[in-house]
Formats: sequence, C-alpha cells, structure tokens
Amino acid sequence: MTRKFFGTDGIRGTTNIEPMTAETALRVGQAAGAHFLRGDHRHRVVIGKDTRLSGYMMESAMVAGFTSVGMDVVLLGPMPTPAVAMLTRSMRADLGVMISASHNPFADNGIKLFGPDGYKLSDAAESAIEKRLDQAPKLAKAEMIGRARRIDDARGRYVQFAKDTFPEHLRLDGLKVVIDCANGAAYHVAPDALWELGAEVIPLGVKPNGVNINDACGSTYPQLLQETVVASGADIGLALDGDADRLIVADEKGRIVDGDQLMALIALELKRRGELRGDAIVATVMSNLGLERKLSKAGLNLHRTKVGDRYVLEEMRAQGCNVGGEQSGHIILADHATTGDGLVAGLQVLAALVEAKRPASELLNQFEPLPQLLKNVRFNGGVDPLETDSVRKRIAAAEAELEGKGRLVIRKSGTEPLIRVMAEGEDPAVVQRLVDDICESVQSAA
Repeated sequence: MTRKFFGTDGIRGTTNIEPMTAETALRVGQAAGAHFLRGDHRHRVVIGKDTRLSGYMMESAMVAGFTSVGMDVVLLGPMPTPAVAMLTRSMRADLGVMISASHNPFADNGIKLFGPDGYKLSDAAESAIEKRLDQAPKLAKAEMIGRARRIDDARGRYVQFAKDTFPEHLRLDGLKVVIDCANGAAYHVAPDALWELGAEVIPLGVKPNGVNINDACGSTYPQLLQETVVASGADIGLALDGDADRLIVADEKGRIVDGDQLMALIALELKRRGELRGDAIVATVMSNLGLERKLSKAGLNLHRTKVGDRYVLEEMRAQGCNVGGEQSGHIILADHATTGDGLVAGLQVLAALVEAKRPASELLNQFEPLPQLLKNVRFNGGVDPLETDSVRKRIAAAEAELEGKGRLVIRKSGTEPLIRVMAEGEDPAVVQRLVDDICESVQSAA
C-alpha cells in the first residue's frame, strides 16, 4: 500500500497542518497502541520529546490516544531520541515514542516509534499501523483505561548509560570541550555527562524556549560551534541536532568533521582493539568514496544502503556489523545503542582523542574526501523526470564518464517533490559540470 503518513523516519510535518495535528496524533496513539496490545499483561508505552513548543500539544494528544485503548504511559519529558529507545527496552515497555522533527525548524514536529526491543519499527509494522488509522479504534472499558505518570530520574538514567559506553580506564581531565545541544533534547544531559567524565565543558544551545531549537545552532548550523572552539581555545567541539541522534565535530582549528570521517576513526579504533564485527561498516550511498578507499586499505568493506538510518541499521543487523551511519552524522554503534546516538558517538571520538594524545585536527583527518556535489531540483509532482528518455540518457552519459573515477547518485526525496543529484569524482570541474547537466535535464523534463 502507498503510505500516507510514515516517511523515511516516522511521521513529520508542520504543526497544526495534517498530518501533524493533535487529532492525528491521538489517532496514531490509538492505532499504535492497538497494534502492540498483545498478551494479558498491563501494557506500557514510553514517550519522550524534544523542546519544541508543540511538544506539549502532541504529547497530550498521544497520551489520550494510548490511554483510551488501555495502555499505561510513562512520560520522560525532553530527552534525546536514543534515550527513548534505551528506556523503552530497560523499562520493558511495549512501545516507545519520540516526539521530534529532529534537525527541522521549531514549527515542524514528528512522531518516531520504537518497538519493545528499542529498534525503530519496520516498514511492515508502520504500514499495519497506518491501516488501523482508517478503522474505528477499539476503546478500552472504563476500568481498563490506561494511566499516565512522569518519571523524574530519566535524565540520570541516560547520563549513566552514556558514561558507561566510555572506556573505564580513561577520563576527560584536562580536555576542553565545546558542546552545542541545539537548544534541543540533550540540553540537560550532554553537558552533564561530559562534566562527570572530567571535561571542562563550554555549553552552547542549552537554553531552549520552545521556538529556538536548531535556530542558528546545532549540527545543521555549525558556525557557532566553530567560532566558539577557536575563540575559547578548546580541544574539540561537538554539535548535536534537535533530538541528539546526530553528531558533527569541529577540530581545535574550527574545521568541520563529518560523519564519514568519524565512522572511519571509530571503525579503525575498534579494529585495533579487535572489537569491529563483520570486518566492515555500513553507510548510505551518500558517503564519500574516500571512506570506502580508506577502509579498503585497512582490509575492511563498506556496505552501502539507501538514505535513512533505519536502512543502515537493517543492513548492520543483516551483515553482523557494529558500526554504521550517515555522512550527516547519524552514527549507530550497535554495541551500545539501537539507533543513532550523537552523545555516545561523541564519547567514542573523545576516547580516541585522549588515547592518541594528538590534536583533533590530526586524528580526525582520516582520509582525503573526493570532491562531492549535491544539488536538489524541485519538480511539479506530476510526471517523474527520472522516467523520461532525455534524463535517462543524460544520466547514462554521466555514469559512463565517471566509471572507475567516481560515483553518481540520483534519487527522489521521500518527503518533498525533489530530485537529489549527487556526483563525486577526482576532478571537481567534471563533478560540477555533470551535476549541472543532469539538473538542467531534470528541470527541462519536469
């Protein structure tokens, strides 16, 4: 079936416009609750959120939905997405919910669902829940309506969990770390975890007011991080996004380090310790060819998937790998978490920095990336430009020119009427020309 609500990462949209309305949130709560009502035990759902103003409305609506079908609700308040996944498992809940639109502006919001194992739901499970949205819910009898309660120690539980992923024999004493929490879900946990491990912490983006999440801060706006690292003489800077499942790093010179470099560092460090599983990592088609070549020189493979951290995770499980992620900074470390965790990934980077006793600018420059260019072309949503002969011919010609010297990735956005055109190769002028040619062809066909 064609899915109306769920995209590549749950449900997302502008608040108070379908599907991101209180009414739909209530129905999703009822449908998801009904889907996970199995067995005769008292059922439980864990709900977290980021710091958006609309989080209160969406949270209340989902509580109403879940309790109306007989599920008890545990409210975590503002917490990172990976914390929700972790607490869903540790609290033996039947379902976990994160209310967040990740790195999007405050006016957007979203709903991410986790199964009892802490993993994001499969396409099949999301489709089953969508099907229930068109059906009248089976409401619980009056005496079976669910209860809702808030827990006060969620923050401490997650901080301890994150610290436990850091090697016991190491500390961060003497390390000056800038941490930008994007005025989002990690504003009260990430600085605490770093401080408790001994770092001198310079916090940014830790004063959320409901509308400033991701606003000129965080992983999608790293300029503030870069400037602060240089101005403060910090050893390194870490930037999270609104729900803290993404990490971008700045070295001591203020230069940005993306997810590809971080995955290379972490994978090679685990290989050195004999802890890298599958002799490979998993990344998407967008990861730089330089990463693939770096791994190959170390005798490791790179398994590629389509864009989306859920697909990375599925392939990690299929291949038996414990490291995977995206160039954008979603890094999944399966030994510790069931989803991307920006703080946990950052702690592994800091551990490597402490052990290497080298500047971040040296340690994090794992490979020289090939020139890469990505452009988006909007189309009217009618005829698919990628199905036209003119675009197909242009793409085929570009692939022939890049063969053996680069890559071409062209895909439709899962959330907008956009064609994303990416090319990489050894000659930046060729990359620019090929991307421009294909974009022009798409625009002409649209």
